[in-house]
Amino acid sequence: MAKKFPIHPAHPERTCWGCDRYCARDELACGNGSDRTQHPVEIFGDDWMEWGPGPGLAPEPAAEPRPQSTR
Repeated sequence: MAKKFPIHPAHPERTCWGCDRYCARDELACGNGSDRTQHPVEIFGDDWMEWGPGPGLAPEPAAEPRPQSTR
């Protein structure tokens, strides 16, 4: 089972966020690259969870299923 993802970690720069191992930045065990994966708070700021699709960018509703022919 996946670990719970922290929304606002105390020191996100100390951890690699690329997998569920959450390795220290200098002990990358998963081989997920040569550099650590940043936490979204480092990239987008403290309000990263409040971001969402803007006007006109929301996903379109699923189309209603078409009736199958009776041939």
